[in-house]
Amino acid sequence: MKIALAQQNYIVGNFEYNTDRIRNAIALARKSGADLVIFSELSVCGYPPRDFLEFPTFWNPVLKQ
Repeated sequence: MKIALAQQNYIVGNFEYNTDRIRNAIALARKSGADLVIFSELSVCGYPPRDFLEFPTFWNPVLKQ
């Protein structure tokens, strides 16, 4: 089994940017023959959310997917 580790810089609260980076990393891992891609926790929302968890504008993009 070939495992790819995706260590990336994310932007807190920028779901679209972070998701695009994740998709690109998956495509690169597939191209390299990886069977599994590992991402950091909370990579979609751009770790750490902290105070953003209290704002509906932070959660709306998540709930739409």
